[in-house]
Amino acid sequence: METAANLNDSAIALTEANRPYEAIPLFREALVMEPGNPLLWLNLGIAQQKTGEYEDALDSYLRASHIDDRLPDAWASMGLIYYELNSFDSAEECYYAALERDPLSPKVWNNLGVLYFSQGDYEEARHCFEEAVSLSPVFYDALYNLRDACRELSDFRAAAEFERILSSLGTK
Repeated sequence: METAANLNDSAIALTEANRPYEAIPLFREALVMEPGNPLLWLNLGIAQQKTGEYEDALDSYLRASHIDDRLPDAWASMGLIYYELNSFDSAEECYYAALERDPLSPKVWNNLGVLYFSQGDYEEARHCFEEAVSLSPVFYDALYNLRDACRELSDFRAAAEFERILSSLGTK
């Protein structure tokens, strides 16, 4: 007999194999069995986001967050969608909601920095990238972004130091 956990595992594998259209029905089938499982809703949202079904993904993330308000990934994922839709105020709110739930997430700090950088707020972006790097010293994307923020702020000495660190890590 198929269980929600087995369906979830199969659907995650399909999503990771870039086959989200095949994963979505499996997540939905699992949700029939366990409609109150926030991770199923989160995983469904990830698959929907990969297919470009942003409204459906937002709905799935909201359902996950209503079931378990402590789930930072739902908030961070909503932030990414809003960022992609150029709804920057909503993206910022979601990133801060994610950070309230997990203030030690270098990925969320980096994403918030990218949001500020794209709006030309290089000081705030630098602060966020520095937070990300302090939490994960070899986080390539955050180091790269921090280097660029330092360049924008004409702090070329710091930018050169981050360039040196990046070079020592090699390419992604």
